[in-house]
Amino acid sequence: MHLSGVGVSPGRAAGPRVLVAVALPEPAAGPAPDDVEAEAGKIGPAAAEVAARLSDRARCVTGEARAILETTALMAGDPALVTTAKRLVRERSLPAPRAVWEAAAEFSEALSASGGYLAERVRDIADVRDRIVAALLGVDPPGIPELTSPSVLVARDLAPADTAGLDPDLVLALVTEEGGPTSHTAILARALGIPAVVACAGVLALDGPGLTVDGDSGTVVASDGTVRARARTPRAAWDGTGRLADGHRVKLLANVGSAADARAAAEAGAEGIGLFRTEFCFLSASDEPAEARQREAYGAVLEPFAGKPVVVRTLDAGSDKPLAFLGMGAEPNPALGVRGLRVAFDRPDVLDRQLAAIAGAAEATGVELSVMAPMVATAAEAAWFAARARAAGVPRVGVMIEIPAAALCAKEILAEVDFVSVGTNDLAQYVFAADRQLGAVAELNAPDQPALLRLVGSVAEAADAAGKPAGICGEAAASPALAPVLAGLGVTSLSMNAVALASVGAALRAVDLATCRDAAAKAKETGIEPTGSR
Repeated sequence: MHLSGVGVSPGRAAGPRVLVAVALPEPAAGPAPDDVEAEAGKIGPAAAEVAARLSDRARCVTGEARAILETTALMAGDPALVTTAKRLVRERSLPAPRAVWEAAAEFSEALSASGGYLAERVRDIADVRDRIVAALLGVDPPGIPELTSPSVLVARDLAPADTAGLDPDLVLALVTEEGGPTSHTAILARALGIPAVVACAGVLALDGPGLTVDGDSGTVVASDGTVRARARTPRAAWDGTGRLADGHRVKLLANVGSAADARAAAEAGAEGIGLFRTEFCFLSASDEPAEARQREAYGAVLEPFAGKPVVVRTLDAGSDKPLAFLGMGAEPNPALGVRGLRVAFDRPDVLDRQLAAIAGAAEATGVELSVMAPMVATAAEAAWFAARARAAGVPRVGVMIEIPAAALCAKEILAEVDFVSVGTNDLAQYVFAADRQLGAVAELNAPDQPALLRLVGSVAEAADAAGKPAGICGEAAASPALAPVLAGLGVTSLSMNAVALASVGAALRAVDLATCRDAAAKAKETGIEPTGSR
């Protein structure tokens, strides 16, 4: 029997199937503790213990694995989670494990509503929850069993702390029933050179002692469990400069959301930051962070790139993002509601304080600052943002092109700003009317679709005519197979997760501009062959 998912890390492998343990059972809501203060007092130490263990593991690894473990440790020690759980113990006389479970559910619900990258962080919250609950109960947390021989790991989803510790000599391939192309499973599988398929419905029920996994095509087939030699994509060699074989420059930049992300990107040789997601610094804030606090948080992310270009995105938040201090109400369709720059139209003071903090952090760290706004639909919106950003002292102002209307009016928008950056993740979602998180329509969100590439090409043409840069900061930028096509379309930079930099850099170095232009012309008509980078 054949199953299909989304290939997120290239290569092929076959071997015995090993199932990853499911999450802990839901803790009971009773009996009520005899001493609620004593019960509430257990939560902080348990969370601190989990955070310390994860931090210890982080110090033993490097690169993306270290960044992910550090981020998970920060989530475990998040005072907002601990405070919420304590409140539930005191107000409802819940046992501590149940209180942690329900507190985590509140955070998960907010993340799920956001879609995209943030929705894929729900698995991270569940992992932290299970670890704290296990610490309170005195049991081992669920996770990957100890492997004694090469195996194919199968799970509903994988926690970041588990994927960060995978041994590529024992893990032949990864298959998950859930997840997406920007999940930690995908990111680390690519970093480790392990074939991986996500969003593979039915894999947990697939009969047979083993599996054959094709991370390029996204297919999974039942097998007899015999281990077959893995065809693993070799680690690419890259000298840290994005250019084609003929010397044509395409800057290779990093997408980051935290100081740990920035350090990993600097270690990987990124030429700068192409997308700094500022909302990631304040996901748990109940009140708007003061300008000084924002400046400090931004500075910690910018510091590793002193003297280099960085592009900071203003808050991509609203009713569909878990930023409580914005006070946005529920909406029937958050993806089409008040989000991104639209929030600032009603709360310009929030934007102005953020712009001042960003400019201050840039001056303190010595980076070459650019700032861009998300979810811009018209040239008038771009002009409104540009005026406020320049008034705050921002030297270069741009916008994201992630709404089809903006792509179609790129010429007019470029007349108001200094650069544009195409967010292919949201642009694909809106072009194809296909939810980014729904496995059933995952193929429509693949970045090699001709309709999407035609829009990207039209934006690049408008930018070239205006003499201004046009970059890509969506998942498409992380594909070694698609990078030459994007270069041929005329984009001037690609921004991606740190682990993809070397492979994309090597792919670009292997072709010249004429070859890229030929590939782009063909791709706009027929797309390209499926790749594991989807």
